[in-house]
Amino acid sequence: MKKLVLIAALIAFSFGHSQAFIGEGDNKFQVGANIQDNGTGVNISYDYGIGANMSIGLSTSYALGIPEELKNDIELNDGTTQDKASFIDRYDLKARFNANIGNILNIDENFDFYPGLNLGLKNFGAHLGARYFFSEGFGLYTELNLPIAKYNTDHLSPAEKLHNQFTVNIGASFNI
Repeated sequence: MKKLVLIAALIAFSFGHSQAFIGEGDNKFQVGANIQDNGTGVNISYDYGIGANMSIGLSTSYALGIPEELKNDIELNDGTTQDKASFIDRYDLKARFNANIGNILNIDENFDFYPGLNLGLKNFGAHLGARYFFSEGFGLYTELNLPIAKYNTDHLSPAEKLHNQFTVNIGASFNI
């Protein structure tokens, strides 16, 4: 019985002392799914703490699963051709800034909430994310991404809309 209580106390202690964002020098690596209209794929991001409540980083996504109509050129009814989704359409890279305000909201020391701005290959946008750490090194994250200003203001084809629309990321977060 004493061993069981000791193990339960150690587990509770380890959960209680994980921290979602520690500030300057903090390193977060995230990998997960990217979900959007006409595509699902992979998202990888890295954030580095530059202050008590600020971080900068990079985020990249690639749409792996796209519908058949985006895999090949299609001739439309008006005689024009809709190009297939190229590598450039399917890929995005963003530099980002986060305001890590989980400790300001004081919900839980294992929880981080971070609104931010990003500058990518396709647009200038905003994101809203949350991370929860179950241990010192492992947690889950989710992010909502929205373009504010698209570089291409023409009517976008479905292929050009990849990563240039509302997207959701969800996956695992790691302290490194």
